[in-house]
Parts: sequence; C-alpha cells; structure tokens
Amino acid sequence: MKKMMMACFSICLLFIVVACSSGNSDTTSNEGSTGDQEDENQSSSVDEITIWAWDPNFNIAALELAKDTYAEENADVNINIVESAQDDIIQRLNTILSSGSTSGLPHIVLIEDYRAQGFLQSYPDSFHEITGAYELDNFAPYKIAPTSIDDANYGLPFDTGVAGLYVRTDYFEEAGYSVEDLQSLDWNEYIEIGKEIKEATGKYLLTLEPNNLSQLRMMIQTNGGWYVEEDGVTPYLADNEDLKIAFEVYKTLIDEDLAKPISDWSQFVAGFNSGEVASVPTGNWITPSVTAEESQSGDWAVVPFPTLPGVESSIPATNLGGSSWYVLNIDGKEDATDFLAKTFGSNDQLYEDLLNEIGAIGTYLPASQNDAYQSEVEFFGNQSIYADFAKWSELIPQVNYGIHTYSIEDILVVEMQNYLNGKDIDQALQDAQVQAETQIR
Repeated sequence: MKKMMMACFSICLLFIVVACSSGNSDTTSNEGSTGDQEDENQSSSVDEITIWAWDPNFNIAALELAKDTYAEENADVNINIVESAQDDIIQRLNTILSSGSTSGLPHIVLIEDYRAQGFLQSYPDSFHEITGAYELDNFAPYKIAPTSIDDANYGLPFDTGVAGLYVRTDYFEEAGYSVEDLQSLDWNEYIEIGKEIKEATGKYLLTLEPNNLSQLRMMIQTNGGWYVEEDGVTPYLADNEDLKIAFEVYKTLIDEDLAKPISDWSQFVAGFNSGEVASVPTGNWITPSVTAEESQSGDWAVVPFPTLPGVESSIPATNLGGSSWYVLNIDGKEDATDFLAKTFGSNDQLYEDLLNEIGAIGTYLPASQNDAYQSEVEFFGNQSIYADFAKWSELIPQVNYGIHTYSIEDILVVEMQNYLNGKDIDQALQDAQVQAETQIR
C-alpha cells in the first residue's frame, strides 16, 4: 500500500513538472519572438554620429555650424565630421557597399545630386528611408527627384547649384548695355551682345573648357531636358532638340571667338579675376571666387541665366551641381536622421548663419525670408543677389538626372569635338546615342 501511494505521488509530481515545463517553454518562446520583432523594428542608439563630406570651406564649415546647433539640445551626442575629397568618398562608399559589409560606413554621407541615383539604385538596401523626417514642400522642388525613389525619400536636400549670369557691368556699359537690358536674354541675344563687347573692349564673353560640358547641362535644364529619358536610364541624345540647340550655341561661341579656352579650375577663376572675360554663366557657388578680387567691387552684377533660343518653354533658371545628405542603413540611423531633421531639415537660424558666415545658399525655402537673404551686397552694386538666387531656385525645372551623367558626357565630349571639326550635328548626336546605348547597359 505504501509503495502504491509513493508511485501515485511520483506520477502526480511528474505531471506537475511536465505541465510547468511546458508552460515555461511557451512563455520563453513568446518572449523570444517579441524580442526578435523589436530588434527588427528598432535601431541601436549611438553616442556618436559619423559624417563624411568634402570641401572644408563650404560643406565641412556648414557641418560645424550644424553640430553646434544640434549640441544645444543634444550635448550627449558627439558629431564626428570626417573630411575627404569627393572622389575618395565615392570610391570608399562603392568599395564598402559592393562588399556587402557595413563595417567602416559613416552614419551620414554627402553625395552630389548627379551621382545620387547611382548609389540609391545600385545599393537599394544600404540607405535608410527618411520619408516624413522633413517637409518636402519646404525645399526647392527640383531637389526632390534626385533624392527619391518611387516617392520614398532617402536624401535631405542641402545646397543649391542655382545658376546665374555674372556680368562685368563696366564692360557691358562700354558696349552700350545696362543691367536692365540683360534681364531676359536668350543665348543668341547674349552672343550678339558678346560680339559688341569684344569689339568695344577686346574682352572675351566667357571661358569654355573643351573637356567640361557643364554649360550644356545648364542650357538644357532650362527647358527640363537631360541626357536621358524621364526613366533616368534610357539615353536621349539623338533627336534631343534641347541638346542640339545647346551644341549649336556652343559652336557659335567657338566660331565667333567669344570664348577664352581654358583647361582647369584655376584658369577658369583666373579668367574673370584677371578681367579677361565679361561674364560667367555658372552656379552661385562661384560667388566667393568672384568677390575674392576686391579691386573689382562694384563692377559686377548677377542677372538671370539665358534661355534656349527659339524655345518658348525654356525659362531663365537652371542648376549646376549641388548635393544632399544621406543616412546609411546601419545602427544609429534614427539618431542620424534626428540630427539632419533638427538642423538642415528645419532650422531657419542655421541657414541664416550658413549664409552670413560661409556664403552657403541652401534649398530650404523658408530661409529665403530671413533678413540675410534680403541684404544688399556692395560688391555687386548693392544688389540683393541672395534673394534673386532664392527666387530662381524655386523655378528650376525638375529632371531625373539618372545614373549616367558623367559617362554620357565622356561620350559627348568626343562628339562635340567631331562636330566642331565639321561633322554633321545630327550624325554626331546619333553616333553618341549608339555609343551610349552600348556602354551603359
């Protein structure tokens, strides 16, 4: 009897242990599942945000100001700014991302707008979507396409490459033209004035570098044109009327001996600093280089960029260059997004400081109402050039730069020389089309 009671007791105890064990197993499994889900939806917070950018006098200086701004409310987060040349950043990003590793990546990187789609499309899972982190309507519309894919935003727009026509007012006046006469020029009208300036002063109208076709970029974007179709992939060179007109304008400048040939950046700057050219059609980032020659203070003005001749839809606003901030899809991405959102994404005072301290014009539209943007600049005859640039920035046609801008320009450089040497323009563009279709597939 005693042995029977002990056996029953053991059996009951076994059922209890098994039941308890089974219950604990279910609970552990559920807790583990919840934890895994939380890990997938959350990113580890970090106490240091690393940022890669180039140009100590512009982008790095802007980051230092943003760092100080963010520290006012987030002193516990260290912002580690790493300066490298743009080409080095591109190479390092490609090397790391193509390896499939995240080791060594920064939390934030600055990427030129012409190159952005190449990175976003080549490494679709490597960048953190920041849709909703900033108000799209607060930025110049033309900056949204390069920073987005399928209506998802991956980049926060930064500086603008909004272009203008910088003119030596004394040279134009010597040829009989005032600043008021230059407010709505097309390229043919601009060239005719250039002929008169050359005759009156002996000065070239502008500089041109044979291996740099940035003038073409600016010309065709005035009409919303580019080297590729709207899909950003298909080459659009043959039968591209905007590009054909830009080629013809370029050839006229050469044939009429209105362009001083140059071969690099230093010669470009020397061209206007030395007084050899009467105008500079380019992005607003050239302003510090123009004003560096203090002896020319009062002799310059900035007027709207010329439109494509014979194209009614071409507008006097275009872009050259510009870049945006991107967050990598690594631990700390939420902290990195927070940094961008609270600085370049929304801070009016920061943008006023950027303009006052380093002359940087952003694409954050509310900042254009700041007093700094309305200020008159003595060097430019007391013109409010920053207000003008801000106004033109809102008008720039939005285009899809795609991923092959520089590859296609390498092809066009050759065909431009062939065209200048007598090749039929339609044939030149057709040959460029065939070569582009072969090379960039």
